[in-house]
Amino acid sequence: MSTNSIMIVGVGGQGTLLASRILGNVLISQGYDVKISEVHGMSQRGGSVVTYVRWGEEVSAPIVDIGGADTVLAFELLEARRALPYLKEGGKLLVNTQQIDPMPVIMGKAEYPEGLLSKLGEHAEVTAVDALSLARKAGTAKAVNVVLIGLLAKTTDIPRESWEQALAETVPPKFLEINKKAFQLGYTHQAEGGDLT
Repeated sequence: MSTNSIMIVGVGGQGTLLASRILGNVLISQGYDVKISEVHGMSQRGGSVVTYVRWGEEVSAPIVDIGGADTVLAFELLEARRALPYLKEGGKLLVNTQQIDPMPVIMGKAEYPEGLLSKLGEHAEVTAVDALSLARKAGTAKAVNVVLIGLLAKTTDIPRESWEQALAETVPPKFLEINKKAFQLGYTHQAEGGDLT
Protein backbone atom coordinates (compact mmCIF):
# COMPACT_ATOMS: atom_id res chain seq x y z
CA MET A 1 0.00 0.00 0.00
CA SER A 2 1.33 3.44 -0.91
CA THR A 3 1.95 6.16 1.65
CA ASN A 4 -0.51 9.06 1.72
CA SER A 5 0.38 12.58 2.78
CA ILE A 6 -1.64 15.52 4.04
CA MET A 7 -0.24 18.94 4.79
CA ILE A 8 -2.22 21.08 7.24
CA VAL A 9 -1.38 24.78 7.11
CA GLY A 10 -2.71 27.76 9.01
CA VAL A 11 -1.98 30.58 11.39
CA GLY A 12 -1.17 30.29 15.08
CA GLY A 13 -4.33 30.13 17.17
CA GLN A 14 -6.53 28.50 14.50
CA GLY A 15 -6.36 25.02 16.01
CA THR A 16 -4.30 23.28 13.33
CA LEU A 17 -2.56 21.10 15.90
CA LEU A 18 -5.85 19.80 17.32
CA ALA A 19 -6.96 19.07 13.76
CA SER A 20 -3.80 17.04 13.15
CA ARG A 21 -4.40 15.08 16.35
CA ILE A 22 -7.97 14.22 15.30
CA LEU A 23 -6.67 13.14 11.88
CA GLY A 24 -3.87 11.09 13.46
CA ASN A 25 -6.30 9.36 15.85
CA VAL A 26 -8.73 8.39 13.11
CA LEU A 27 -5.94 7.01 10.93
CA ILE A 28 -4.52 4.96 13.82
CA SER A 29 -8.01 3.60 14.47
CA GLN A 30 -8.01 2.28 10.89
CA GLY A 31 -4.79 0.35 11.52
CA TYR A 32 -2.40 2.60 9.61
CA ASP A 33 1.16 3.44 10.55
CA VAL A 34 0.98 7.21 11.11
CA LYS A 35 3.74 9.82 11.36
CA ILE A 36 3.01 13.43 12.31
CA SER A 37 5.49 16.30 12.23
CA GLU A 38 4.58 19.77 13.51
CA VAL A 39 6.44 22.89 12.43
CA HIS A 40 5.26 25.72 14.64
CA GLY A 41 7.12 28.72 13.22
CA MET A 42 5.93 31.87 14.97
CA SER A 43 2.66 30.24 15.97
CA GLN A 44 2.34 32.21 19.22
CA ARG A 45 2.38 35.46 17.25
CA GLY A 46 -0.07 34.56 14.53
CA GLY A 47 2.63 33.18 12.25
CA SER A 48 2.52 30.15 9.99
CA VAL A 49 1.91 26.70 11.43
CA VAL A 50 2.49 23.60 9.30
CA THR A 51 1.73 19.99 10.18
CA TYR A 52 2.62 17.00 8.03
CA VAL A 53 0.56 13.83 8.43
CA ARG A 54 1.67 10.70 6.55
CA TRP A 55 0.11 7.26 6.74
CA GLY A 56 0.25 3.84 5.14
CA GLU A 57 1.28 0.27 5.92
CA GLU A 58 4.74 1.46 6.93
CA VAL A 59 5.80 5.12 6.96
CA SER A 60 9.52 5.89 7.17
CA ALA A 61 9.54 9.68 7.55
CA PRO A 62 7.00 12.31 8.62
CA ILE A 63 8.10 15.13 6.32
CA VAL A 64 6.29 15.96 3.07
CA ASP A 65 8.52 17.10 0.21
CA ILE A 66 7.73 19.63 -2.52
CA GLY A 67 5.11 18.04 -4.79
CA GLY A 68 4.49 15.26 -2.28
CA ALA A 69 1.15 16.11 -0.60
CA ASP A 70 -1.96 14.28 -1.78
CA THR A 71 -4.04 16.89 0.04
CA VAL A 72 -3.39 20.35 1.46
CA LEU A 73 -5.85 21.41 4.15
CA ALA A 74 -5.46 25.19 4.43
CA PHE A 75 -6.99 27.16 7.30
CA GLU A 76 -6.29 30.51 5.62
CA LEU A 77 -5.99 31.74 2.01
CA LEU A 78 -2.44 33.10 2.05
CA GLU A 79 -1.21 29.95 3.80
CA ALA A 80 -2.88 27.95 1.01
CA ARG A 81 -0.84 29.85 -1.55
CA ARG A 82 2.38 29.28 0.40
CA ALA A 83 1.67 25.54 0.56
CA LEU A 84 0.72 25.15 -3.12
CA PRO A 85 4.20 23.94 -4.24
CA TYR A 86 3.84 20.96 -1.87
CA LEU A 87 0.66 19.71 -3.54
CA LYS A 88 0.98 16.78 -5.95
CA GLU A 89 -0.23 17.22 -9.49
CA GLY A 90 -3.88 16.20 -9.32
CA GLY A 91 -3.94 16.62 -5.54
CA LYS A 92 -6.77 18.21 -3.55
CA LEU A 93 -6.63 21.67 -2.03
CA LEU A 94 -9.23 22.22 0.70
CA VAL A 95 -9.32 25.90 1.67
CA ASN A 96 -10.95 28.05 4.32
CA THR A 97 -11.71 31.39 2.64
CA GLN A 98 -10.79 33.31 5.80
CA GLN A 99 -8.12 36.00 5.46
CA ILE A 100 -5.83 36.75 8.41
CA ASP A 101 -3.40 39.61 7.89
CA PRO A 102 0.23 38.59 8.46
CA MET A 103 2.54 40.93 10.38
CA PRO A 104 3.89 42.83 7.30
CA VAL A 105 0.30 43.71 6.33
CA ILE A 106 -0.61 44.71 9.89
CA MET A 107 2.48 46.96 9.99
CA GLY A 108 1.58 48.56 6.65
CA LYS A 109 4.66 47.22 4.87
CA ALA A 110 2.71 44.97 2.49
CA GLU A 111 -0.80 44.44 1.16
CA TYR A 112 -2.82 41.24 1.40
CA PRO A 113 -2.87 39.75 -2.14
CA GLU A 114 -6.17 40.04 -4.01
CA GLY A 115 -7.91 37.28 -5.95
CA LEU A 116 -6.09 34.45 -4.19
CA LEU A 117 -8.92 31.94 -4.45
CA SER A 118 -9.25 32.23 -8.22
CA LYS A 119 -5.44 32.07 -8.60
CA LEU A 120 -5.35 28.88 -6.52
CA GLY A 121 -8.00 27.41 -8.81
CA GLU A 122 -5.66 27.87 -11.77
CA HIS A 123 -3.17 25.45 -10.20
CA ALA A 124 -5.22 22.88 -8.30
CA GLU A 125 -8.58 21.25 -7.72
CA VAL A 126 -9.94 23.58 -5.02
CA THR A 127 -12.77 23.04 -2.58
CA ALA A 128 -13.35 26.27 -0.69
CA VAL A 129 -15.54 26.88 2.32
CA ASP A 130 -16.22 29.80 4.65
CA ALA A 131 -15.33 27.70 7.68
CA LEU A 132 -15.47 30.69 10.02
CA SER A 133 -19.16 31.29 9.24
CA LEU A 134 -19.95 27.61 9.65
CA ALA A 135 -18.04 27.48 12.96
CA ARG A 136 -20.05 30.45 14.25
CA LYS A 137 -23.22 28.67 13.13
CA ALA A 138 -22.11 25.68 15.22
CA GLY A 139 -21.70 27.94 18.24
CA THR A 140 -18.09 29.18 18.34
CA ALA A 141 -15.58 30.75 15.95
CA LYS A 142 -12.95 28.49 17.54
CA ALA A 143 -14.43 25.45 15.78
CA VAL A 144 -13.03 26.41 12.35
CA ASN A 145 -10.57 23.52 12.67
CA VAL A 146 -13.30 20.93 13.17
CA VAL A 147 -15.38 22.32 10.29
CA LEU A 148 -12.32 21.75 8.11
CA ILE A 149 -11.80 18.25 9.51
CA GLY A 150 -15.42 17.54 8.49
CA LEU A 151 -14.64 18.82 5.00
CA LEU A 152 -11.56 16.61 4.84
CA ALA A 153 -13.40 13.56 6.22
CA LYS A 154 -15.83 13.58 3.31
CA THR A 155 -12.95 13.21 0.83
CA THR A 156 -11.71 9.97 2.43
CA ASP A 157 -12.92 6.36 2.45
CA ILE A 158 -12.88 6.30 6.26
CA PRO A 159 -16.39 5.82 7.74
CA ARG A 160 -17.97 8.89 9.27
CA GLU A 161 -18.49 7.02 12.57
CA SER A 162 -14.72 6.56 12.89
CA TRP A 163 -14.18 10.30 12.48
CA GLU A 164 -16.83 11.04 15.07
CA GLN A 165 -15.22 8.55 17.46
CA ALA A 166 -11.81 10.19 16.97
CA LEU A 167 -13.41 13.57 17.61
CA ALA A 168 -14.94 12.30 20.87
CA GLU A 169 -11.57 10.91 21.96
CA THR A 170 -9.64 14.09 21.15
CA VAL A 171 -11.88 17.03 22.08
CA PRO A 172 -12.55 17.84 25.77
CA PRO A 173 -16.06 16.61 26.73
CA LYS A 174 -17.41 20.09 27.55
CA PHE A 175 -16.71 21.22 23.95
CA LEU A 176 -17.81 18.01 22.22
CA GLU A 177 -21.39 18.97 21.24
CA ILE A 178 -20.34 22.22 19.57
CA ASN A 179 -17.54 20.39 17.76
CA LYS A 180 -19.94 17.65 16.61
CA LYS A 181 -22.08 20.39 15.02
CA ALA A 182 -18.99 21.95 13.42
CA PHE A 183 -17.91 18.58 12.00
CA GLN A 184 -21.41 17.99 10.62
CA LEU A 185 -21.46 21.40 8.89
CA GLY A 186 -18.07 20.79 7.26
CA TYR A 187 -18.97 17.25 6.26
CA THR A 188 -22.30 18.17 4.67
CA HIS A 189 -20.88 21.23 2.92
CA GLN A 190 -18.57 18.92 0.97
CA ALA A 191 -21.51 16.59 0.25
CA GLU A 192 -23.35 19.53 -1.31
CA GLY A 193 -20.51 20.16 -3.72
CA GLY A 194 -18.24 22.45 -1.73
CA ASP A 195 -18.81 25.37 -4.09
CA LEU A 196 -16.36 28.25 -4.15
CA THR A 197 -17.92 30.53 -1.56
